[in-house]
Amino acid sequence: MADTRDAPATGSDSVAELLRQLSHQTTTLVHQEVELAKAELAEKGRRAGAGAGLYGGAGVVAVLALGALTAAGVAGLANALPVWAAALVVGAALLGVAGVLGLRGKKEIQEGTPPVPSQAVESTKEDVEWLKTQARSAKP
Repeated sequence: MADTRDAPATGSDSVAELLRQLSHQTTTLVHQEVELAKAELAEKGRRAGAGAGLYGGAGVVAVLALGALTAAGVAGLANALPVWAAALVVGAALLGVAGVLGLRGKKEIQEGTPPVPSQAVESTKEDVEWLKTQARSAKP
């Protein structure tokens, strides 16, 4: 006997055979949807992780900038203008780098959240409609 699980329904198929085919196709479809959801969640997780790393980098650079700005204040009080002015320029540059990293990190986190597999959800809705159509056409 030939395997007709994936074969299209013909006019001579019995209702039992059609229901068996529908059951097999539904199982296959559910497995495929689960795999799609897993892949989508993994991608979103990677993006969120990258964003968190960029936020961490922004924090480190901000700490360095605060150190430089502190040194600028100390040097400004202890010495003449050129020493603290140089430290102030370095601190401002470090804060600028921290700002850019922070904005990039925010963007990456926004793209990675919420961790909902939206493509899989949409595909599942389409599959449910297809299954309803198949079930209606299988009725005698």
